[in-house]
Amino acid sequence: VMRIMLLIGTALYIWYYSAFDATPLWPAIWASLATGFANLVGLASLLFRKSSLSIPAAYRDIYTHFDILPPGDFRKLMRAAKRQRRAAGHEMTVDGSRVNTLHYVVDSEVDVEKFGERFTIPSGVFLGEVAYLTGNRASATTSLAEDSDVLEWDIGSLKQHALRDPRFRLAMDAMISLDLAGKIARAGSPIKEVV
Repeated sequence: VMRIMLLIGTALYIWYYSAFDATPLWPAIWASLATGFANLVGLASLLFRKSSLSIPAAYRDIYTHFDILPPGDFRKLMRAAKRQRRAAGHEMTVDGSRVNTLHYVVDSEVDVEKFGERFTIPSGVFLGEVAYLTGNRASATTSLAEDSDVLEWDIGSLKQHALRDPRFRLAMDAMISLDLAGKIARAGSPIKEVV
């Protein structure tokens, strides 16, 4: 709304500068045109970021997993990800080992071994997110129960990207926070499902 108001104001300024005197005030007109153009670019960027057109075609099928993010933030997140098809049994974290990759399991349950117990957690979860946030080693061994698409982010690159781009960091933090909240909510259920 503010950008549209600024565009209207800029148009009125240009009209005023051209009709104010017998000779148009060209320096003021050019300055107003530059301001108007910059505002148009910003408005187009804002609209594109909120439009579903900004969702990359390769990731449209999984946007529903991340729909709390505006499409533009989702695009940034997916630009940093690699989408891989992994076979059942693929290990993503090993208890006590350094975690170099943050994973998001799209469509398979995850087998977890933690503190000598074995259990499963549902699909649609991050793995390695605590290591990403804290730098600690993995607290569980996790592997795919079935073949699945997995999104993978190199943790070092992800942290550098987050330092350079605050919007990206906020998008990533929002998704991880939601994931952790879901795991904590499931922790009290009769069947243990938390990593």
